[in-house]
Order: sequence, then structure tokens, then C-alpha cells
Amino acid sequence: MNEEKLQMFRNRLLKMFRHTGKLAKRQGITCYRIYDHDLPEFPFCIELYEDKVYLAEYQRRHGMSEEEHEAWLESCVPVISGILDVPDDKIYFRQRRRKAGRQDQYEKLAGEQEFFEVKEAGLSFRVNLTDYLDTGLFLDHRITRGMVREEAAGRRVLNLFCYTGSFSVYAAAGGAAQIDSVDLSKTYLTWAEENMALNVPVDSAKQHFVHADVLQWLDEVPAGSYDLVILDPPTFSNSKRMKDFLDIQRDHAELINKTLRAMMSGGTLYFSTNFRKFQLETDKITATSIKDITKATTPFDFQGKLFRWCYRIVK
Repeated sequence: MNEEKLQMFRNRLLKMFRHTGKLAKRQGITCYRIYDHDLPEFPFCIELYEDKVYLAEYQRRHGMSEEEHEAWLESCVPVISGILDVPDDKIYFRQRRRKAGRQDQYEKLAGEQEFFEVKEAGLSFRVNLTDYLDTGLFLDHRITRGMVREEAAGRRVLNLFCYTGSFSVYAAAGGAAQIDSVDLSKTYLTWAEENMALNVPVDSAKQHFVHADVLQWLDEVPAGSYDLVILDPPTFSNSKRMKDFLDIQRDHAELINKTLRAMMSGGTLYFSTNFRKFQLETDKITATSIKDITKATTPFDFQGKLFRWCYRIVK
């Protein structure tokens, strides 16, 4: 490994850690992103989960042999360990493949089954840094979750494509009257139930975890059933368990309108997508107001690096 390049990486990581660490401490945040592909020669995503580090390498054509790549990685880890003051055995490494156009978001990558709890805004969540495509807690939606918590009191909340249920937990903490969490993965629904149980007494009359294909389920739900909805679908999905494959650019207007049908007049929908080239077709959406809140919901540790969109839509 070129020592000069390694020094560049060391300097950049130190600068980013000092900056984000200061802001995180000020806000009482213990899980945040430190580095994200800042230098092209070091294509890492580095996140801190309290006393553990999630280190993911984005897949690329690096031109190295397997042995050279291993040696390169081994020279990077002590730099990360030293600057973040985290021992090697608490650095969880993953190679993060670029999401293919039609990837199944429920794919499992490993079987370590090493879960641990972290805190966010006084709430507890289980994360896993080895087994799945993602860690279990999308750090970039920290602010959006706070908005849901502030608006949830006494409302009937629906969390679609709920993943591990973090929005549902925030809604419960905000005093929601009812929370329905819908996902096609039993694994994630179980995870969502466990997250809920960590924070509030699980009440089967108020909290429902629904195993279903969201697109079909929305066709059957009675109109006007919800006041506050979170809709954060995958960009693409062709899971064998889904009736049709989902293409968010092509299908978003229909999906949003189906969701709005399930809502009361004046209800609020938070819609988000990770598709970089996304364009919202506002003329096709039957809502009274649509506000782009992407900037307002971008946390300090994702400034200038967040390729997702977020909208607040009122029926």
C-alpha cells in the first residue's frame, strides 16, 4: 500500500470524525455515519454504532489480486481502529455490492446472528452488522422518525414496507392510537416486534404486524383507515413472494394514490425513495399538498452525500 495514499485516508478520516463526532456529541447521537466514499481510492462506508464500527467496502474494479486486496484492507483497518479508538474485534467488515436493478431486498448474506442493542433518541433498537443487506437501522431517516413521533399522538399509523419497524417504534413512543406495520418478510416483522417490545409494552389490540405483499394488501384495506402513513419502498423488487415486481419510478404514482385511498382526508403521508434519478409525478397524485422535505430531513452526517428523496404529502 502506498504510504502517501494511506496518509491521505488517515487525514480525511480524522477530519470527518472530528467534525461529525462533535456534532453527534452535541445532539446526543451515538449512531452516525463518519465517512462515505470521500476518497475514490478508499471506497468505504464507515458508521459508528456506539462502541462498534460498521465498515462496508463498495464493490469496484480495483485491479488488485485477491492477496493484494486483502493486504490493502489489512493496512486500512489499523488506521480506522486508531482514529476511531475502536479495537479491531469491534470493527465489522462487509463487502457491499452495488444494488442490482432487480435485487430482492430480503436477501440474507450471512448467518452470524449477532444482534446487539443501540439507542436513538432514548429508544432502543436491535442492529446486526453482518447478516443482511442493511444493519436494521437506516441512520439517514433519524430526523424523519422524529417528525413521525411528534405527529403520532392519538393517530392511526400505518408503516408500509416497515423493515425492522423503527418508524413504528417512534410512533408508539409518540402515543399513536394504533400502529399497523406491513412487510413481506417474516424475518423483518419479527425483528420489528422485538424492537417494539424493547421500548413499549406490546399491545396486540393497538399494534399489528402484518405479513403481506403491500401492493395487494392496499387493494383490500378499507378506505379512510389511517391518519399518518410512512411509505419507504425499495427502488426495485422482484421478490418471488410479490405478485408483481416493483419499479418505483414507474409505479410510484399508483402506489401513492393507493396509499392515500387508505387515509382520512387531511391525513399525512411521508414518502421516501432511494432512487437517485427519481422524479415525482405530482400531476398524477391525488393530494391536496406535496412538499419536498429532502433537505429538511437530511441529518448532519449525510450532508451532501445522501441520494434519497423525501416528501410530506397531505391527502
